[in-house]
Amino acid sequence: MKTRKKSYGNANMVGKNIERLRKEKGLKQKDFIAKIQVMGCDMNPTSYSKLEGQLRSATDREIYTIAKVLNVPMEFLFQDIDSNE
Repeated sequence: MKTRKKSYGNANMVGKNIERLRKEKGLKQKDFIAKIQVMGCDMNPTSYSKLEGQLRSATDREIYTIAKVLNVPMEFLFQDIDSNE
């Protein structure tokens, strides 16, 4: 798994988990963004990259759609993976 070039920001709580789950499922960013777009959520690669890097806030619609695409409950996106809670 590729390591991240920049450290995470603090604009959202979900970006780190979205990145982890996406990579666990073996999805490339561009393929993942395409799935999000097919579900009706308008997102471009720059916007998605900033969301994953926690450099921008995530909307409720984005969180809902991403959870659906990842096939996980929305709560999974908010888990604190650093403290294993």
